[in-house]
Amino acid sequence: MDSIIAVTDTIDTYMYTYFLVFLLIFAGVYFTVRTRGVQFRYIKDMFKHLTEKKHAPGEKSVSSFQAMMVSTASRVGTGNIAGVATAIATGGPGAVFWMWIMALITSASAFIESTLAQIWKVKGKDGEFRGGPAYYIQQALGKRWLGVCFSVSLILCFAVGFNGLQTYNMSSSLEYYIPGYWETNGPFALGLILAVIVALVLFGGTHRISFLTSFIVPAMAIGYIGLTIVLSVMNAASLPVIFGMIFQDAFDFQSIMGGFAGSMVVQGIKRGLFSNEAGMGSAPNAAASASVSHPVKQGLIQTLSVFLDTIVICSCSAIMIMFFVQDHSSLLYFANGDPDSISNMVLVQQAMYFGFGDIGINFMTVAIFAFAFSSLIGNYFYAESNFKFITKSKPALYAFRILCCIVVFFGAQSNLTLAWNLADIFMGLEAMINIFVILILGKWALLCFDDYRRQKLAGLDPVFISDSIPNMPKTVCWHESREELERDTIEAKLEHEKFKAEMEELRE
Repeated sequence: MDSIIAVTDTIDTYMYTYFLVFLLIFAGVYFTVRTRGVQFRYIKDMFKHLTEKKHAPGEKSVSSFQAMMVSTASRVGTGNIAGVATAIATGGPGAVFWMWIMALITSASAFIESTLAQIWKVKGKDGEFRGGPAYYIQQALGKRWLGVCFSVSLILCFAVGFNGLQTYNMSSSLEYYIPGYWETNGPFALGLILAVIVALVLFGGTHRISFLTSFIVPAMAIGYIGLTIVLSVMNAASLPVIFGMIFQDAFDFQSIMGGFAGSMVVQGIKRGLFSNEAGMGSAPNAAASASVSHPVKQGLIQTLSVFLDTIVICSCSAIMIMFFVQDHSSLLYFANGDPDSISNMVLVQQAMYFGFGDIGINFMTVAIFAFAFSSLIGNYFYAESNFKFITKSKPALYAFRILCCIVVFFGAQSNLTLAWNLADIFMGLEAMINIFVILILGKWALLCFDDYRRQKLAGLDPVFISDSIPNMPKTVCWHESREELERDTIEAKLEHEKFKAEMEELRE
């Protein structure tokens, strides 16, 4: 085990320190310039499109809001809790600042990749849409082999790396309640229970996944943000000190250059990427599932999801931890210490206990399970979409679902360092493939964005027809006229009303 941890740690360090950090920043800055700051100029449109109904009929098609909730379910996981704690423990308070910067910059990459996913999505027999990097690699670049490579990297990242880490974090949150938890059968029992529950959801289909996350994600996010606001009001006098620590430490260049691999910049970028996933090619799989009238609409909504994840929810975690740090600084070994003793759920639980006592720590444990469970489901959604890109064999799909449940089972019994290393490495491989691809194909997303802006200036609700862009590689969807799309929208609304009535009957 120790040798495996050492090898993965070395790969992780070199991948991020000498390559991926610069690639992420370059892509984010490039697309921010090319779109003239789309992530800042179109915030109003992001909220407007969030409430749109789906634009195509089909029992399994999903709305813009449902697609955003699936992607947010994956983004808003224990990375927003444990990831922030790890970033602060290893890189110091300044790492939080660099997480914010990465979210602001790379959200432009998130816009491009999600718009591309919409352009080259495909439609299933029940009206559901699928897409993502593997699909736009095959259709726009004409390189299926590279699409398969991406799909494999995403499956390893989400079904193995991320889901193993999510269940580990759920497991570690029980340390507070069960003395000697890791020495008992606690992790085994939890892993078994989680595997069974996840199996029940996975075999219910992607429509159940989107329906479930539409309730879990908003509820847990609102509760988590609300508790942070209460804590901030209770400790309002300390807020200037906390933000002062973050900004002062963020520009401690001696600390940055003294050990770049473990510095606040790298830790902020690594944990920022793990948390918001902007540019790594995961969220486009959810973005492609949305039934919208124009690809840019979902691109904007996925940009909003990045802000919700990092600027809002990660900041909530950071504030809670920093309140605790002020009076318990001896528990943190900033930058040059040993983070392994604290960089897990126990730190965040203790921070909540510091603010609210037993009620706080119990709420945090519930929040950890809700965050992690929603991520398990959102992560699987991505993995299944890419598995179906590789093969459409139903027996193989069932076997894959069983394998994903096994990963959940063993994740609850994993090792902290190994769990983080595997997640980082698989995430890095996936991100490298996707970033190079969107740099090549980004011009089509930019032309699509131009089409959106022209229609907005003309006072129209933007509708995309791929044939209107000269020389664009062939698409499967986007050949309907405005009149055909409006007819489909009416059918989709009737279908939605029928679905709501059925749900009401079930409740009664």
